[in-house]
Amino acid sequence: MDDKLFQRIKKLTEIQSVSGFEENIRHVMTEELTPLVDRVEYDGLGGVFGIKENQDPNAPRIMLAAHMDEIGFMLSQILENGLFRVVPLGGWNPYVVSAQRFTLQTRKGDYPCISSSVPPHLLRGKAGGQAKVDVSDILFDAGFESKEEAEAYGVRPGDSIVPQAETIKTANDKHIIGKAWDNRYGCALVLDVLERLQGQSLPNTLIAGANVQEEVGLRGARPSTHKFKPDLFFAVDCSPADDIGTDKDTFGHLGKGFLVRIFDPGMIMLKRMRDYVVDTAEANDIPYQYFVSKGGTDAGAAHLMNDGVPSAVIGLPGRYIHTHQTMVRVSDYEAARDMVLQLVTTLDRAAADQIIYGR
Repeated sequence: MDDKLFQRIKKLTEIQSVSGFEENIRHVMTEELTPLVDRVEYDGLGGVFGIKENQDPNAPRIMLAAHMDEIGFMLSQILENGLFRVVPLGGWNPYVVSAQRFTLQTRKGDYPCISSSVPPHLLRGKAGGQAKVDVSDILFDAGFESKEEAEAYGVRPGDSIVPQAETIKTANDKHIIGKAWDNRYGCALVLDVLERLQGQSLPNTLIAGANVQEEVGLRGARPSTHKFKPDLFFAVDCSPADDIGTDKDTFGHLGKGFLVRIFDPGMIMLKRMRDYVVDTAEANDIPYQYFVSKGGTDAGAAHLMNDGVPSAVIGLPGRYIHTHQTMVRVSDYEAARDMVLQLVTTLDRAAADQIIYGR
């Protein structure tokens, strides 16, 4: 990975924008998309997409969608002692929340914030004698000494609290560690692909960008898919790797290529879509791995929109996702990028009709 791409990834992953508060990342995506496409458009919830128009009215419409939000918290209550209760925005393992650094984003500015360590008495007397932590047990602390002081600094319920972490490379340069790979991976890939398409004509109209509010129920994919009316939809998203104990009978292994998500609770990958993706990968020697997930992506929402939109996920495996520190392998990112490039440069009307109708 060249330094230019790493610096883009570092910039995108370190930006702090949780679900429903995507302004910071949306500004950067708009700025970087604009010179790469014919025009930039938004949906009503704030998703941003660049369009590379095809002059042929019969050309298929291909949608390439990341999501720009990351997991975090919303401040729900300011306590009299100046600490905060929160509600999660996205799925958190409560055991990775305590004693971490965050940023509290308010109308008057951003303030450093930490999550409390759970007092031992909250871990005793639980059912079955098991120590159990709930996010509701964890308070957040910005150093304010009273509710009145916090309010004087502009703090209000509804403010966002975002993980703070630096993006770095591992010693062997084969991996990158940082927050928000789910799903700034997709944001970086969209921009990377569009840069590599400069000066090329495509056999389709390409709609490429990022949705909002994926982490809170795939909300942004519905209005964007309705607005742009694609024939085919491709989500680019990061999924949990399950390879730290064994890679036998598990899904998502670093270094084995991009993920072909054949099933999750919200979507079954259509057979003809699977065949097209796998055949294209094999014909171009792009490493891939099959993936079955217990969670969903924007493809699960998009494929049920309009009259039904055949959809797929070009995924990236990440260790320890939905935490402050996720690890991904550079070669898997490169495989995903190469796969997307092959898709958007080969999907003409005949190929799209084969996937949709089998003819």
